Amino acid sequence: MSDRVNDIKLFSLNSNPALTQEIAEYIGIEVGQCSVKRFSDEEIQIAIDETVRGYDTYVVQSTSEPGNEYLMELLITIDALKRASAKTINIVMPYYGYSRQDRKANSREPITAKLIANLLESAGASRVISVDLHAPQVQGFYNIPVDQLKANWLLADYFKQKSLSDVVVVAPENAGTARARSLANELDAPIALIDKQRTDEDFTVQGQYIIGEVEGKTAIIIDDMIDTARTVTSGALALKEFGAKEVYGCCTHGVLSEPAVERIRESELKEIVITNTIYQHEEKHDPKIISLSVASLLGEGIKRIQNNESVSSLFG
Repeated sequence: MSDRVNDIKLFSLNSNPALTQEIAEYIGIEVGQCSVKRFSDEEIQIAIDETVRGYDTYVVQSTSEPGNEYLMELLITIDALKRASAKTINIVMPYYGYSRQDRKANSREPITAKLIANLLESAGASRVISVDLHAPQVQGFYNIPVDQLKANWLLADYFKQKSLSDVVVVAPENAGTARARSLANELDAPIALIDKQRTDEDFTVQGQYIIGEVEGKTAIIIDDMIDTARTVTSGALALKEFGAKEVYGCCTHGVLSEPAVERIRESELKEIVITNTIYQHEEKHDPKIISLSVASLLGEGIKRIQNNESVSSLFG
């Protein structure tokens, strides 16, 4: 182990302690001592229970539900580390909440992803490490380094091990074609696209059409996140209607807001493959939902950053 890796202090907040422990085991270090408490009025109190003076610190915290609370925990922890004279404060945010709000879609709307960037920088963050940002342009909202690691190879390896035949990778909408092409290249498979026809008035979906050949094939729908699961389950139904023999779904971030799990359970999907960027409570477990770990991806990223080595191979 290099001396620079020995200079790491890795801390976990409340969003995903299990993933932090996996990352620590991959790197070969212990998780740092940090406590998160609440005053009687629910104010958050953070205590760093060991010295961090002169250390490169890494804080693991996804801003998944409850996103606002986890974000506040993170901001307070950054301030605590800064005041304790940490050398650097590196934010490991496997799931970057608010990244969907990356532009003004309508007048008088905020660009909340930019606001989050301002808050993290102002608090004292030195670097942000994330996995599969919903909007890659979020990196440009920062004046500090932002490393976006890619989980496509994890998904690809899973499907390779299943030895599926006649695979076609499907983008659920136009914006997802680059992501679908990346997975298709890994699987040496063609791609298809679900084209949604919407009304002019309220943009509700009237019908779905498939661009590409799916009849008799094993279809894999890929997206960066699955929230309510409406898109992936309705896409699976359309693919079956157009002749696909089996339909899988996969994504990096399993947000799984209600009623996502019920929709997946009752859908035409054979499996949904997600990663553990977001911790899944027991009520969100289901035999159809398979979770892969990003611990080795994040752990390798941290080691390379710490040792001033290239991380470009982890970008995709």
